[in-house]
Amino acid sequence: MLGCTQFGLRSRASIGVALFGLWGLHILVRSLTNDQTSTDLSAGTKPAPASVIAIDGPAATGKTTVGLRLARELGYRLVDTGMMYRAVTWLALKRGVDPSNEVAVIELSGRAVIELLQPDASGTPRLKIDGIDITDELRAPDVDRNVSLVSRVPQVREAMVRRQRELAREGRLIMLGRDIGSVVLTDAPVKIYLDASAAERARRRHLELKEDGIDRPEQEIYDELVSRDEMDRNRHASPLRPADDATIIDTDHLTLEEVVEEVRRAAAAS
Repeated sequence: MLGCTQFGLRSRASIGVALFGLWGLHILVRSLTNDQTSTDLSAGTKPAPASVIAIDGPAATGKTTVGLRLARELGYRLVDTGMMYRAVTWLALKRGVDPSNEVAVIELSGRAVIELLQPDASGTPRLKIDGIDITDELRAPDVDRNVSLVSRVPQVREAMVRRQRELAREGRLIMLGRDIGSVVLTDAPVKIYLDASAAERARRRHLELKEDGIDRPEQEIYDELVSRDEMDRNRHASPLRPADDATIIDTDHLTLEEVVEEVRRAAAAS
């Protein structure tokens, strides 16, 4: 089974700098490799064949760890779209905005500035919102409990999707999320859907949180995952589901190497 050292929080990565605001979003992307030159995202640029890999799935299925491993192997950029939604959720909670108040969330999002930074020396990605580094807060229990309320707001998702598509135009990219293959990048040549039972995902999340000094009951995590799955799968805008042409990989009893190899095979067959 996949332990916390394989699918832990510290393996998460980001892509450079993204300035996020619903009404005026500006993006500067830097590669995950040593090349720090900004990427040209001019209109009309299209990915080369098989140069975009979409990885979807519910929480704690190992999307980020697998994506990071493949990005390093291939020299691709890695875009973890979940960090964007978590940042807005954290900001709402910090400002006393009810995450279920869609109008207030939209207004708050429109003024926010999010910076997605390169991983630090330990491999941990850093994220700032309005100039404050909140990386260590993105996995907080309150954020976990409320992120689905924010991510289901259609106007928020529409703004995110537009910018995610801009990031993909250059190609040589792995994008992680819940609706990448089904909504964001429907023409992606490689679509992967990682899945696992709620019990196994709760075990993994419990171990990775414990590794970071957060000791939460596994049953509590399980209940939250089940609740979030229900919201994500039944939301009106971009529900969680595998794309019709996605390769579905059940990771319950697979090692990291085995999952990565399955994705490699899917990419080679595209």
